[in-house]
Amino acid sequence: MIIATNNNDKLNEIKKILTGFQIYSLKEKEIYLEISEDQKTFLGNAKKKAIEVYKLAKEETIADDSGLCINCLNGFPGVMTHRFLGKNVNDRIKNEYLINKVNKYNDRSAKVICDLVYYNGKDIIISEGVINGFIAKSPKGCNGFGFDEIFELPNGLTLAELTPDEKNQLSARAFALKNLKKKLQI
Repeated sequence: MIIATNNNDKLNEIKKILTGFQIYSLKEKEIYLEISEDQKTFLGNAKKKAIEVYKLAKEETIADDSGLCINCLNGFPGVMTHRFLGKNVNDRIKNEYLINKVNKYNDRSAKVICDLVYYNGKDIIISEGVINGFIAKSPKGCNGFGFDEIFELPNGLTLAELTPDEKNQLSARAFALKNLKKKLQI
């Protein structure tokens, strides 16, 4: 099964959770493709990626799209999480921008949504994972990637303060993958 991503951190998380399945990266399958995430929803982007990769490889494909939705910012950055300040802006700059925006409000609540799509040429299987938390007052932790250093769980730790194994027990992607794994074994 091909994972439709060029993000090695995401790929490693997926491989650790989807045990029992033969997983390949785009690179391992010599697929060099950048798919524009231009849909209005996480599910739309995931579905688009899964179908596009399947068309090229003719192999089972899993694609995801995920992001951070901040309540006081009306769900921003949402589907634009990875590119709201531009494609080549590093995570720390994006995270500090979000902290500064949220600091203007009393409400720091947020959620992470991960939508996964499995496609085998005829069946589309959808799975979603959501976790609720808060935007930290400053970046904390050195594990993880993306917004992990500013997404604070109800226990006060950010995702970046967790070990990879701990994160793989309670991240939105972990919940979506575990649900998808159950659906695929039926």
